[in-house]
Amino acid sequence: MSFTLHGIPVSSGIAIGYVHLISHTVLEVVHYVMPRNLVHEEIARFDAAMESTRQELAELRNYRPLHAAAEFDAFLDLHLMILADEHIDLASRKMIEHEQCNAEWALKIQMDALVAQFEEFDDAYLRERKTDVVQVVERVLNKLTGQPGHQPSAVVPDMKMILVAHDISPADLIQLKSHHFAAILTDLGGATSHTAIMARGLSTPCVVGLHRARQLMRENDLLIVDGGQGVVIVNPDEQVLVEYKLLQNQWEEARNKLKCLKSTPAVTLDGTTIELHANIELPNDLAEVYENGATGIGLFRSEFLFLNRDVLPDEEEQFAAYRAVAEGMEGLPVTIRTFDLGADKQLNGAQRVASNPALGLRAIRLCLAEPQMFLTQLRALLRASSYGNVKILIPMLTSVSEINQTLQFIVDAKQSLDNEGIPYNREIQIGGMIEIPAAALVLDVFIKKLDFLSIGTNDLIQYTLAIDRTDDEVAHLYDPLHPAILYLLSHVISSANKAGIPVSVCGEMAGKVIFTRLLLGLGLRQFSMNSAQLLRVKQCVLTTSLPDIVTLKQRILRAKDPLKIRELVEKLNIA
Repeated sequence: MSFTLHGIPVSSGIAIGYVHLISHTVLEVVHYVMPRNLVHEEIARFDAAMESTRQELAELRNYRPLHAAAEFDAFLDLHLMILADEHIDLASRKMIEHEQCNAEWALKIQMDALVAQFEEFDDAYLRERKTDVVQVVERVLNKLTGQPGHQPSAVVPDMKMILVAHDISPADLIQLKSHHFAAILTDLGGATSHTAIMARGLSTPCVVGLHRARQLMRENDLLIVDGGQGVVIVNPDEQVLVEYKLLQNQWEEARNKLKCLKSTPAVTLDGTTIELHANIELPNDLAEVYENGATGIGLFRSEFLFLNRDVLPDEEEQFAAYRAVAEGMEGLPVTIRTFDLGADKQLNGAQRVASNPALGLRAIRLCLAEPQMFLTQLRALLRASSYGNVKILIPMLTSVSEINQTLQFIVDAKQSLDNEGIPYNREIQIGGMIEIPAAALVLDVFIKKLDFLSIGTNDLIQYTLAIDRTDDEVAHLYDPLHPAILYLLSHVISSANKAGIPVSVCGEMAGKVIFTRLLLGLGLRQFSMNSAQLLRVKQCVLTTSLPDIVTLKQRILRAKDPLKIRELVEKLNIA
């Protein structure tokens, strides 16, 4: 019987192959009380399972594939860190001792408590780290119960296998890499899950959040996976199979043709040069930046240096990371955003709790509240500016007061470097993110105080429409083409252009081809996006004549009906 499932698209591409089911350890364990004289042995059994898991994770470094995502080592470090967390290690041992319970039960109880803490986080990335906790505990439980980990059965060489799992960790994914799975499907996960990141880094079509795929599919069922649309067709009929084989060939041909555009300047048909920059999280991301021909780094999310660690990076570690990117770009612009951490992130052992962290102490608010941490980062950024074209970007600014305080911190950081005789670029540019409606509405203040602007469309849309885009019940209301969003985008871009101050878009809209001509029509000349999206956007730029889209752009801005706006945007993209 043929049927179709819909999930969250993570990594584009079309795969046709056969189901290979990966078993998932059900984290349901028995609870029993043991005699006091056996407690010591139970703790020893727990310790042995923990140590065996540590060794297993450490050995995975030896199997790291050459083209694994740059974050793979960080994933392993995170899982090792979770093993060492007192909630998993120390608290479990104490529970075994005090309650005389079995190790499996103690570990499960501590995991549930830790997962409950992660579920309270408002930030999607941090909330999804609960999956890492479960994956680590699952490994330990496998040791305690004597169950094997994820191991694929023999793979028939002529078959393209599609991995189907309830959930799978990045470490397990790397272990299975040698089997060359054509696609990855999971019941759980989101677009920012670690497995999703790994799949993108391995250039493997991936769909997550399918809910019941593992339950509904059988081993060796024939599948079609459309990673770009989030569609999975189980046991397709012959006509559908033929159609998707054709689409698969067309997709591969199109991807190969796009590679030819790597060195082609991004210039519209009427001769307007467009800057296409890349967003990165870590220095290792530069390889993909080179591969796709980006002309700069438009957004270096420095907070990824701070995540998933007990000890925050000191000035020297930060300086080394920023310098590596600055030197690697060989004079091309590198815009580094100061850390965009939130109230739901544990810093130096202090857990901040807020009823709505997205509106709480995060980004520049947290920077100003933690002056020493902020000064440390600013010193590292300034030092790195001697090794390349570094710019500093400040997130979540809302008022002139925050701008003035930030600029004073930069002055202080410069003075401290001057006192020590440490060189830096004295003319380094300072920019601000426009991601709060208040900032867009008082833009003249930002233009006077700052050297450049960067529009963060993800948060701008979320805050303008009062929609939590991580909440499944309202995520469908998250609308980049809402008339209010179009008004704000037009206002910010046109005001910046009129004042002669550079402006870019670094949110998801910049990397979606459906919005490329609209943004060009609004006057945008600098985009920053995930490297993998860059060549498709460049192709659109190369086939666009700006004078030809002016009329449709004006009609879009005048329209108030959402359906009419979408109709006009579709016309814009076929003009």
